[in-house]
Amino acid sequence: MSKIGVINYGVGNLQSVKNSLDFLGIPNEIVDKSQEISSFDKIILPGVGAFGAAIKKLNDLGFTEEIRKFSSQNKPILGICLGMQLLFDESYEHGHHQGLGLIKGRVLPFNEKIKNLPLPQIGWNNITKVGVSPILKNVEDNSCFYFVHSFYCEPEKKTATIASSDYGIKFAAIINENNIFGCQFHPEKSQSAGLHILKNFSSL
Repeated sequence: MSKIGVINYGVGNLQSVKNSLDFLGIPNEIVDKSQEISSFDKIILPGVGAFGAAIKKLNDLGFTEEIRKFSSQNKPILGICLGMQLLFDESYEHGHHQGLGLIKGRVLPFNEKIKNLPLPQIGWNNITKVGVSPILKNVEDNSCFYFVHSFYCEPEKKTATIASSDYGIKFAAIINENNIFGCQFHPEKSQSAGLHILKNFSSL
């Protein structure tokens, strides 16, 4: 059985991700050093907080180069919440920042598009399937997931969005392009639907 590495770059929710993988019986390990990445079959990039600080930590710890190398070998990568946003080319969160560049597109603020909804979006929201992907196996259309975010991803290719959600505007809830996957929500906090996502990722 393949083993998943959960990237530890000092940002966010990695213990709850690990706990969910352990609960599902999926072999996994927290990756503290960038050079350890290559020994895994798949990696998860979690994340909570601000884009600029997170990408700086990835760069400073040597993870950026290793994640790109891992991706170039066509190995599966799953970004969660901020981790999904970091997969993109660029973000406009408190300035302009370059991302990992694994998915063409950008990360934009909700507040320029929505006026009457509180930010960040915190809580349960449903998804609409708009594409086909192995990561959606056994996930019912209209399933609810737990979101916490003030920014959303806008992929350059419309086909990269395989499930959308709505918070004043439609936005990408799940993305998949080749070996790259991302969830804007927290699957590890989303009960059985979220566990299906993690299980599907482990089975790729």
